[in-house]
Amino acid sequence: MEIEIKYFGMIAEVTGKPSEVLEFSAGPISSVKEHLFATYPELQQKNFRIAQDQELVADNAPLNGREIAILPPFAGG
Repeated sequence: MEIEIKYFGMIAEVTGKPSEVLEFSAGPISSVKEHLFATYPELQQKNFRIAQDQELVADNAPLNGREIAILPPFAGG
């Protein structure tokens, strides 16, 4: 399945792009993280959360959305 991955803040600085479309087979969200770590090793040193279709998800959540957002830490206010 094609999934659009959007990068924000310092994560976009690491990847050098605001988004990209990648092909993934069914599996957990952690498969996206593994791919990102292999493609962008510097991400392993960054703290970030993952949202799927605009909802924060855990690494073991099933990958079944059309959009993944990689979000850096943010402060409330």
